Amino acid sequence: MTDMTLTLEQRYPAVFKQSVLKRFAPLIALVAVVLYLFYAVWFFALPSVISGGKWDRLGDYMQQWIAYDINAEYRLDGPTIVGKYPRFSVLGADPHPDWLVPREGGYTIELGGAGQSVTFTKTAATLTNAGQSVDLDLTGAEVRVLTQDLPSWFVVKSGEAIADMGFVGDVRVSPDRVKFRKRAFGWPNFLFDINSPFFGKSAGEVTSLLVSGPDLVPGTSNVALAANNIWFNAQWQHGDVWTKLLQTIVMAFAGTLIGAIVSFPLAFFAARNIMPNKPVNQIIKRLFDFFRSVDMLIWALFFTRAFGPGPLAGIGAIALTETGTLGKLYSEGLENIDDKQREGIASTGAGVITTQRYGVLPQVLPVMISQTLYQWESNTRSASIIGAVGAGGIGLKLWESMRTNSNWSNVFYMVLLILAVVFIFDNISNALRTRLIGKVQH
Repeated sequence: MTDMTLTLEQRYPAVFKQSVLKRFAPLIALVAVVLYLFYAVWFFALPSVISGGKWDRLGDYMQQWIAYDINAEYRLDGPTIVGKYPRFSVLGADPHPDWLVPREGGYTIELGGAGQSVTFTKTAATLTNAGQSVDLDLTGAEVRVLTQDLPSWFVVKSGEAIADMGFVGDVRVSPDRVKFRKRAFGWPNFLFDINSPFFGKSAGEVTSLLVSGPDLVPGTSNVALAANNIWFNAQWQHGDVWTKLLQTIVMAFAGTLIGAIVSFPLAFFAARNIMPNKPVNQIIKRLFDFFRSVDMLIWALFFTRAFGPGPLAGIGAIALTETGTLGKLYSEGLENIDDKQREGIASTGAGVITTQRYGVLPQVLPVMISQTLYQWESNTRSASIIGAVGAGGIGLKLWESMRTNSNWSNVFYMVLLILAVVFIFDNISNALRTRLIGKVQH
């Protein structure tokens, strides 16, 4: 019995007489973390990186995800005012938008609904924004500003009058031309591009043509024609995007499946309680370490050089990475089984295979399948990334759109598709894991 005459310090010396290092371990750890953070900030020069970042581009890119630009130029140096739109303008070859209003001797371009506009003739122009107007004389060799008090959104630079009207766009005026950029919300021509006979028609007109209208192309129904036009939409490339998305899904499934098939038998050789031969354990475990220590992206680069760009390289990269990851998870699961069940099966005289089948697998198989399903779900995301280095799938398509720096709405479209696929497979994986291990997965 404990002597009640002893003090608490005498009865529990291990608690009250700890070493200095042990007593101050939490404080030391906190100080070490803070010092490391300061070191990281200094080493990577984070303040200068943050201050030198082009943060204005972030807003432009985000706007381009959900909006589109219309660029055009109206020449003033000819007999008549002539509008010139880009070859692949979202408005088509001969645009007549309702925001382009003809005036006597010129036009009014309404950039926004709050009065942002430019009205011009061959000799004069008026820029309007936020209730303020600037009048310009275009008869000389350079633009002459007639307004005295100039607003902050207007500037003359290199002989050109520039009006920055915010999100809705901007206007540049010189004596021989008017250039503008008009921005509007939405994804133009998402269903039908400018080459489709359905282009420019309202939803009611398209529906009428699909239901009872005359064939726009003899010998082809309007429904089949509309489906073909949507699938082969030159601007949004739905067919190619969805094909690449399917490739990504197949890459993730095939790579995970191959990795699981290869790592499953090897895991038994890596488990110390199953294979008592230590050299064999170490060789297999180091093999798993090698496969998973090299990032999937690096494996994808190797396979791309070996087999060329395409989904085969992606499948190989995922398979090798999963062989290492699942092999480690499987072997650790095997090492933590209850050996009594295996010993009980072995005591009946059962062979090695039978012992593993009935004494080991029932304990670890649900966990193995659960881990494999999680990796499959994770690889659906990873397959989108490795495609950017040429390993096939939608990642390559995504990278191509980002590299041009002009198709950010297409980028957002593909990002949404990837998110939808990941969400669907996450729920499928959760449902399957719930059935296997009997509880809700988060």
